Amino acid sequence: MTRKRLVVIDGHPDPDAGRFIHALANSYADGATAGGHEVRLIRLAALDFPLVTSRQEWEGETGNPVIREAQETIAWAQHLTILYPLWLGDVPALLKAFLEQVMRPGFAFAYREGKLPEKKLKGHTARLVVTMGMPAFFYRAFYGAHSVKSFERNILRFVGIQPFEHLLLGNVEADADKRDSWLEEIFELGKRGI
Repeated sequence: MTRKRLVVIDGHPDPDAGRFIHALANSYADGATAGGHEVRLIRLAALDFPLVTSRQEWEGETGNPVIREAQETIAWAQHLTILYPLWLGDVPALLKAFLEQVMRPGFAFAYREGKLPEKKLKGHTARLVVTMGMPAFFYRAFYGAHSVKSFERNILRFVGIQPFEHLLLGNVEADADKRDSWLEEIFELGKRGI
């Protein structure tokens, strides 16, 4: 197996260690370590960064050391595993704010005169792991997994990250018995570096 550089982005905004996303992120990181991969973990709940509030601010270079370090970590990685709970049918606001800070022009893409933007994160791959209170099949069938599709098309593909996979975990609060099997599944994904 090829050793990979992996980044785990724990996108749960609540620092409470009891949140299932945190356990999943830890399990993936533990699996990656067991598989001989290099792994770095970014926990959004532990970061302090401002919101982007204007186009001018977004198009400029960030002066925030937290965001610069996250960009360096993402640039270093070959594969990103991004975990988040589904909130109001979408990513939590803190994760969206983080992505707006990190995926800036100049780092994640570059404008080009008369052409589509250059995708600066080509060669990276990603997996989204999304937890939710509703059944995952219902989220796929009724809602079309819209937040996942938007994330993949409007963020990951736009900056050149592909291929990507996703794993939807439904009924996470009601299915406590399944949590152990999900933690094992995530561990194995980390071990394989995918």
